[in-house]
Amino acid sequence: MSGTSSPEAVKKLLENMQGDLRGLSLECRKKFPPVKEAAESGIIKVKTIAARNTDILAALKENSSEVVQPFLMGCGTKEPKITQLCLAAIQRLMSHEVVSEAAAGNIINMLWQLMENSLEELKLLQTVLVLLTTNTVVHDEALSKAIVLCFRLHFTKDNITNNTAAATVRQVVTVVFERVVAEDERYKDIIEQPVAVQGNSNRRSVSTLKPCAKDAYMLFQDLCQLVNADAPYWLVGMTEMTRTFGLELLESVLNDFPQVFLQHQEFSFLLKERVCPLVIKLFSPNIKFRQGSSTSSSPAPVEKPYFPICMRLLRVVSVLIKQFYSLLVTECEIFLSLLVKFLDADKPQWLRAVAVESIHRLCVQPQLLRSFCQSYDMKQHSTKVFRDIVNALGSFIQSLFLVPSTGNTSVTPNQTGSNASGSTGSAQTNPGVLGMGGGATVLPAFEYRGTWIPILNVTVQGSAKATYLEMLDKVEPPTIPEGYAMSVAFHCLLDLVRGITTMIEGELGEAETGSQSTAETTSLPAQSSEHQDLQSLSDQSDKELVSRAVWEEMVNACWCGLLAALSLLLDASTDEAATENILKAELTMAALCGRLGLVTSRDAFITAICKGSLPPHYALTVLNSTTAALSSKSYSIQGQNVQMISPSSESHQQVVAVGQPLALQPQGTVMLTSKNIQCMRTLLNLAHCHGAVLGTSWQLVLATLQHLVWILGLKPGVGGALKPGRAVEGPSTVLTTAVMTDLPVISSILSRLFESSQYLDDVSLHHLINALCSLSLEAMDMAYGNNKEPSLFAVAKLLETGLVNMHRIEILWRPLTGHLLEKVCQHPNSRMREWGAEALTSLIKAGLTFSHDPPLSQNQRLQLLLLNPLKELSNISHPDIRIKQLECVLQILQSQGDSLGPGWPLVLGVMGAIRSDQGESLIRTAFQCLQLVVTDFLPTMPCTCLQIVVEVAGSFGLHNQELNISLTSIGLLWNISDYFFQRGEIIEKELNKEEAVLQKQAEEKGVVLNRPFHPAPPFDCLWLCLYAKLGELCVDPRPAVRKSAGQTLFSTIGAHGTLLQHSTWHTVIWKVLFHLLDRVRESSTTADKEKIESGGGNILIHHSRDTAEKQWAETWVLTLAGVARIFNTRRYLLQPLGDFSQAWDVLLDHIQSAALSKNNEVSLAALKSFQEILQIVSPARDSEKPDTPPAINVSVPVVVGATTATSLGRSFMRTDSIGERMGRYSGAELPAVTDEIEDLNLWWAAWNSWYRIGSESTKPPITCDKLTFIPSQPFLTALIQIFPALYQHIKTGFSMDDLQKLGIILHGAVSVPISSDASPFILPSYTEAVLTSLQEAVLTALDVLQKAICVGSENMQIMYPAIFDQLLAFVEFSCKPPQYGQLETKHIANAKYNQIQLFAPAEWVALNYVPFAERSLEVVVDLYQKTACHKAVVNEKVLQNIIKTLRIPLSLKYSCPSESTWKLAVSSLLKVLSIGLPVARQHASSGKFDSMWPELANTFEDFLFTKSAPPDNLSIQEFQKNESIDVEVVQLISTEILPYANFIPKEFVGQIMTMLNKGSIHSQSSSFTEAEIDIRLREEFSKVCFETLLQFSFSNKVTTPQEGYISRMALSVLLKRSQDVLHRYIEDERLSGKCPLPRQQVTEIIFVLKAVSTLIDSLKKTQPENVDANTWAQVIALYPTLVECITCSSSEVCSALKEALVPFKDFMHPPASKVKFH
Repeated sequence: MSGTSSPEAVKKLLENMQGDLRGLSLECRKKFPPVKEAAESGIIKVKTIAARNTDILAALKENSSEVVQPFLMGCGTKEPKITQLCLAAIQRLMSHEVVSEAAAGNIINMLWQLMENSLEELKLLQTVLVLLTTNTVVHDEALSKAIVLCFRLHFTKDNITNNTAAATVRQVVTVVFERVVAEDERYKDIIEQPVAVQGNSNRRSVSTLKPCAKDAYMLFQDLCQLVNADAPYWLVGMTEMTRTFGLELLESVLNDFPQVFLQHQEFSFLLKERVCPLVIKLFSPNIKFRQGSSTSSSPAPVEKPYFPICMRLLRVVSVLIKQFYSLLVTECEIFLSLLVKFLDADKPQWLRAVAVESIHRLCVQPQLLRSFCQSYDMKQHSTKVFRDIVNALGSFIQSLFLVPSTGNTSVTPNQTGSNASGSTGSAQTNPGVLGMGGGATVLPAFEYRGTWIPILNVTVQGSAKATYLEMLDKVEPPTIPEGYAMSVAFHCLLDLVRGITTMIEGELGEAETGSQSTAETTSLPAQSSEHQDLQSLSDQSDKELVSRAVWEEMVNACWCGLLAALSLLLDASTDEAATENILKAELTMAALCGRLGLVTSRDAFITAICKGSLPPHYALTVLNSTTAALSSKSYSIQGQNVQMISPSSESHQQVVAVGQPLALQPQGTVMLTSKNIQCMRTLLNLAHCHGAVLGTSWQLVLATLQHLVWILGLKPGVGGALKPGRAVEGPSTVLTTAVMTDLPVISSILSRLFESSQYLDDVSLHHLINALCSLSLEAMDMAYGNNKEPSLFAVAKLLETGLVNMHRIEILWRPLTGHLLEKVCQHPNSRMREWGAEALTSLIKAGLTFSHDPPLSQNQRLQLLLLNPLKELSNISHPDIRIKQLECVLQILQSQGDSLGPGWPLVLGVMGAIRSDQGESLIRTAFQCLQLVVTDFLPTMPCTCLQIVVEVAGSFGLHNQELNISLTSIGLLWNISDYFFQRGEIIEKELNKEEAVLQKQAEEKGVVLNRPFHPAPPFDCLWLCLYAKLGELCVDPRPAVRKSAGQTLFSTIGAHGTLLQHSTWHTVIWKVLFHLLDRVRESSTTADKEKIESGGGNILIHHSRDTAEKQWAETWVLTLAGVARIFNTRRYLLQPLGDFSQAWDVLLDHIQSAALSKNNEVSLAALKSFQEILQIVSPARDSEKPDTPPAINVSVPVVVGATTATSLGRSFMRTDSIGERMGRYSGAELPAVTDEIEDLNLWWAAWNSWYRIGSESTKPPITCDKLTFIPSQPFLTALIQIFPALYQHIKTGFSMDDLQKLGIILHGAVSVPISSDASPFILPSYTEAVLTSLQEAVLTALDVLQKAICVGSENMQIMYPAIFDQLLAFVEFSCKPPQYGQLETKHIANAKYNQIQLFAPAEWVALNYVPFAERSLEVVVDLYQKTACHKAVVNEKVLQNIIKTLRIPLSLKYSCPSESTWKLAVSSLLKVLSIGLPVARQHASSGKFDSMWPELANTFEDFLFTKSAPPDNLSIQEFQKNESIDVEVVQLISTEILPYANFIPKEFVGQIMTMLNKGSIHSQSSSFTEAEIDIRLREEFSKVCFETLLQFSFSNKVTTPQEGYISRMALSVLLKRSQDVLHRYIEDERLSGKCPLPRQQVTEIIFVLKAVSTLIDSLKKTQPENVDANTWAQVIALYPTLVECITCSSSEVCSALKEALVPFKDFMHPPASKVKFH
């Protein structure tokens, strides 16, 4: 139960009523009895009703006319107190809704009377209001009467009443329309047939309307009539009315109850037919009025615009447009056009202000704007309303700047204090200027060409809160503050942009999600729903097409105007917030255009922002070209061009940075203001948030950013991020602290901008990349031909973009790297280039480390794609690029080395692409990479790449920039070979697998598989490549490299050769080793002999290496030795190859040419190699001689016995580790003989080579000059030392011819002189008589021969004599050193004086041959002792030759070069004779020795009675020693010869006797001086001779009378000489008187006297019968002569005489008879 109908309320009502009636009756008791009665009956009536009825209220209502009557009467009294009481009572009844329609009518009539009497006006209004609002009983005429009553009260003289009435009218009008709404609500479920309304039907025909609607209709119609100043139809009794009030009421109805008009056709009709024409009519004064036009010109005076009406009309229009646009399309077009017109500059300021406010109301309703666009702009022949609105706003804003705000009549010129644009020149002093002094606050404002307009805070964003449209109480136009219109217009623009963009973006979003969801459902497999889905999809796309058309039209319609206005405002703005708003608007528009794909408009907005970012007049071509297209639209206002302002003159922007423009020839500096920075941030924001829709305009954005970054001096750092850099070119960049704090922010936004590129779709990303590339090209063009700092923005950002888009790198890799490779990295500007390389390498590294999906290891194509640019960099010749490339490789190796897989060839290719001419640091870096590969990554790379590694390492060896690198690379090759060796099996397996695949492919294609060393298996090919590379390095021009490579090559083959297949050895020998030997030989023989001063830098070169020739010699030595060693150690592998003997011949040929090269070092080494290959002993097979224990590998044969002499060469077994492996190489067992023969052939080939070397090298030169090459001693020594070893293998076939050849060589070798500079090292000092090693070798060779002959067969022994001949030839050297051709040698050995003049002027020095000859002699003696009886020795007169040879030194005796020689000769002769004479006697009869005897006799003769005088300094002891030697010879004669006289030729014996005879008496030599004579007389010798003579004279063994005769003859000769000496002495003594005789004469006489005494002694000892009587007679005959000597003065003579006379006592016999004697 409602509050008014509860029992208590009812009870109270009754009480109140009764109280009211009582009160009334009391009041009227006196004056108005009828009223009193009525009141009292009323009380009864009420009581009765209350008593009789249960529903009291209903009963009351029924009887309300009666109940109300007393009160009405009371009012009729016109008594104030009573009237008030009655009205209050009536109101109480009304409020309880107990008034019926009739009663209500009565009440209204009563109120009307009161009104006409002007009584209780406020109470009346209150009562009407209560009556109408509490219920709906008042209709039709009564209602209209009530409304008129209120209107009438509105126009009283009383202000309060008027206002209250106005309010009441408004409320009543509202009530009327609310009833319609309520009525509609009640009937809404009943559907009724709409009745067609005829177009021309009478306005009053409202029969179709329900009651409430009908009232409302009548009311509204009359309001229109009233405003139009026509009579009302329904509101009868109106007396006056104002238009302003009418318009306000119309507006409020339209605004509050739009649904009534929209639902009921009748109302709609009213709108169209009545309201719109009315509005248009009322607008006319405003339209026609032109401010400042003279009235006189027009015939009729123009009605002036009236602010209150105009403003209310605009409000009505706003409502019409807002609420009824759909009904009033055409009318709205007119209204909108009017609105636009009101903005014209010639309209009053207030009109423009309210117009702009009205437009603002529209601008905050994007849906409405959208409708305009659809209804007008998109229709063919319609006004482009939407476009006009926007353009009008733009023009309006522009006009505000152009036209100073003094046009408004109501504004006094001085009111705002802003001066007209031209009034004074002091534009700078207007109020908005920055207070540079103390704390003047800056007003936000726009300023343009001296016009300064403040920005007022007029409205909240997004709501159009008008100021002047609300001034309903003003009659006069208000004064508009300066800047108000501008501020509203500014907000219009912002709200317009915000509204449109938000709406379209929202719808776009819905459309996209919608299409996605439909797309998803379509892709479902369910068949049934497919059709519907497709249907809905197509509907949707149709709908979307329609919407899209609208969106595009909206944007196309407004963007030009917007851009023009916003650009102008942006230019003029001095307020950060305003600038921010403008930029935001431009940004959102740009983004929207981008989303809709409207390229031109998008680019235009972006250009505007870009221009704002850069200093004015900044020359940036991209922007200028874009704006040229727009300039026609943007910047012309009413025919005059608006200039851009230059910041230096009038702009009050704070300059925050000064920098250099990015241009080819930068003129001066440019300044950036804080606004520029703000724009830049907006630009960054745009790119960051809307990158996906920028498309081609990325170019604009990035170009601008590039320039800004340049001006601000940001430089790229790691990864491409830009950091504030040092100013590169002087202090051109000046930044304020304000901007300094901004820089890191800008820099990080810049980075984020490119980071966000990862969220762009592929197409947008491509746009971005293309833009960056073309920017980069521009920057490059600018950097051409000068080394100015280039702009690296584009390159840095390409890098950043690449780095963040790694997950889809494939799609951008080619354009990205292509640009960097082809353009940037090849740029002449080094900084540009460096960055290009930095970017490229960073991308590659990042690409490789990024965890792709699938990973790189499973996506080889991607990996190769990533690595390819790295390889491409090799085509660029700039070293800085290559350094970057190699550093990148190094880093890739360090981080990714294990997982490069198929990328290895590319990476290795990069290292291998470095050429020698590319500078040391490059080569060094590349080499570092290679070292890393070899040390760490060989196991991880595919085996097929190993060959590339070998190639690359080899190529570094050949680089001639840095010796150490070449040498180290050779070391790497060794490491590689080691690796091959250790991992041989694995590598081999993998390579074979690969080979099979390649083979198959080749067969399928029908081509031959082509790879180096093809037939060999792949693993062997790998080795061969390695060997070939080392081979190339062995002939490098640099000696150190050659040496190292050679050592490595031979070590590798030596250490790892066993891994090769047997057949591959063939290639190794012929293609690698012999090929190398050929090249080395060729280079050595053609090498330059010029002296090299120094080895580069200040390295001193040893004299043994100071010509190229000498350096090559070392290489030749190394190579030859290496090859020989391989032949030696691997012979068991090489021999089974078919062409071993050819190989052997080639090797020997090389040895021979080296040995005969005119270089001591090479020739000597060649012989060493020769020795090495000769020390090989062919391998013994297991089947052969299993019982022979393995002998040590020496070259002395083991004697197995005469039968096995042929197989001596076989008697050694291999002892090296490879012996056991022989089995697998021996192949089929060959019969031993063929092997033997083959072996022998090899050895004979060696002998022939040896002979050729020997004969060539020892042959004396034909001509002699300074340059004659003479082989060195070590060479000759080595040569001869080879012979014994060689001989072991060929002795079975060694013939006399060969011996002859050998002899020639030995003789030649010994004859070679020594170069004088070498002599101190080779010649022994002469105090020790030593053999040189060469001489030792020669004797050893002969020794080996003779030992072999000794054990050899019979027929070998015929060689003995030849050996003797050879040795004897050497013996002769002791006295006659050999000649070496025509060479002048200097014999520096003079043994007598033990002096050596070492540095003799002669070039060549002959050796001291004495020790050698003496040693040879000893050998001869030894040999003779062994072989004296050999048939050959006997037959060939060896003994005679020996004697003949010995005769030379013996006859020279003291003249020999060395004293020892003749002494040795004597002792040798004695030894030889002691053996030889018996043999000679034995063969006496054969006559083989006949010629020997005279030779021997002459030899004795020459020696014992030598023609050479002893040296002056000979001591007595020495003389006596020498004498004792002579004595020995005589003793030999006495023991070995004379006893056998009967076997010896007589002539010989005679010669001997004569000799003894000669010796027994020393013949006087006149040359002796007194002092020497005593020593020189060999008393002992004479004595021995004498004794021997005597011994043989009287020996009792005389067999032939001839012998006796010889002795007798000798005796008589002896005695006769004694007699002569004595006589001469006596004679001289007598003549000399007192003078003593010469010493020698005295000595002689003494000797003779001694001889006489000796003779007598001997004769006594002899058998008497052996002494001839004649002899005795001769002896006795001496006596008188002796006696005569007694007178001599010399005591010595006397004592000798005494001794001589004493024996004569034996002759003192008494004389016997003569008979007896007969």
